Amino acid sequence: MAEFLCFGSLNIDTTYRVAHFVRPGETLAASEVQTFCGGKGLNQSIALAKAGAKVYHAGRIGTDGVFLLEALEAANVDTQFVTVSPHEKTGHAVIQNTPDGENCILLFGGANRCVTKAQIDRVLDRFASGDMLVLQNEINEIPYLIRAAKKRGLRVAFTPAPMNEEVPRYPLEETDYILLNETEAAALADAGCGNEPDADKLAAGLCEKYPEVRFVLTLGAAGALYLHRGARIFQPAFPVKAVDTTAAGDTFAGFFLQSVAAGEETRRALETAAKAAAICVTRSGAASAVPTREELEQMRF
Repeated sequence: MAEFLCFGSLNIDTTYRVAHFVRPGETLAASEVQTFCGGKGLNQSIALAKAGAKVYHAGRIGTDGVFLLEALEAANVDTQFVTVSPHEKTGHAVIQNTPDGENCILLFGGANRCVTKAQIDRVLDRFASGDMLVLQNEINEIPYLIRAAKKRGLRVAFTPAPMNEEVPRYPLEETDYILLNETEAAALADAGCGNEPDADKLAAGLCEKYPEVRFVLTLGAAGALYLHRGARIFQPAFPVKAVDTTAAGDTFAGFFLQSVAAGEETRRALETAAKAAAICVTRSGAASAVPTREELEQMRF
């Protein structure tokens, strides 16, 4: 069975419960503060593992983030490819979380931005054609990672978050899957987003620019849309009361990718991912909110 390599970020997340997002010039009291393991890379590794995948994590942390390795290992993620540097600070995020479950995030890259080409080559040499490399945009050297993986025959899945001006210049045509939300899709498709993004226009723009890529466009409470070579599959969201949406997209990505790699047909994989994301948003935190596949099987929506 194919193995997963998640080469991604490892963050220390500090989450503040607030009545509303802090406004310019405002000092706002938080009603609660909690520290969690985070980073889109760590979240996706744990989601993949909880979905049933054999997954290895690669990345960098400082000595202040060693407890992140313990969280990965507790979820059965192999951490042998994580570099611990005494000269680097672990990446961290400051998250504001509102009563309706929305969040905004201030991110410091730290060690996540210190990945080297030599480290990448050492890690990729361990994997074989047919394995899958899972990437997010919270580490450096993404273009090199994509090209190096494809040369070795790996499949590549990419989440372009956080979106920035560099992403459209990445060799995205060499990826197999891109999983993204409406804001990221608008930037990638060169389409205006506005207050009410048009999913049909975003889908058309993405498929025109990258005709061979399989897209999974997440639409929040509206669901998700799979796009590939003219095929469109819509998956509605399962209705739940959201508490914290921080890791919803990472949970969806992990369960979707594991499901398709295990041979599930796309429609079924989307349904599985949507159920996992629905359970995730009913819990606080990021990695700690990701459900197991057993929980999905027990849940009745």
